[in-house]
Amino acid sequence: MRKIEHIGIAVKDLEKSNQLFEQLLGVKHYKIEEVLSESVKTSFFEVGPNKIELLEASNPDSAIAKFIEKRGEGIHHIAFDVEDIEAEMERLKEQGFRLLNEKPKRGADNKLVCFVHPKSANGVLVELCQSIKE
Repeated sequence: MRKIEHIGIAVKDLEKSNQLFEQLLGVKHYKIEEVLSESVKTSFFEVGPNKIELLEASNPDSAIAKFIEKRGEGIHHIAFDVEDIEAEMERLKEQGFRLLNEKPKRGADNKLVCFVHPKSANGVLVELCQSIKE
């Protein structure tokens, strides 16, 4: 893993949360994107070398909707940038980590992603991210 890629924050209302985070961070979001496979609408902020991803459920059955229902709004996941997501997934499986998907899938912000189950990472949902080279 090379660095923290972003911190994901689950929110109920993306528009209101964008306004809040614009005031908090002093910058505007640079992208809004819908990820249909995850039933989520995302917004990204960049502050120096760091990124924040706000996530709003676009379906009441989505993982984000369930997360907010159970825990409320707040930090949902920490994403790490990796050079080779498949190699990193294999390394983590060999170390005994439980992955939530067997193959990388397309995520927001032009990334391939895979999630590590929170039960195998001290309660933290970890996302692996590899930039898609086009």
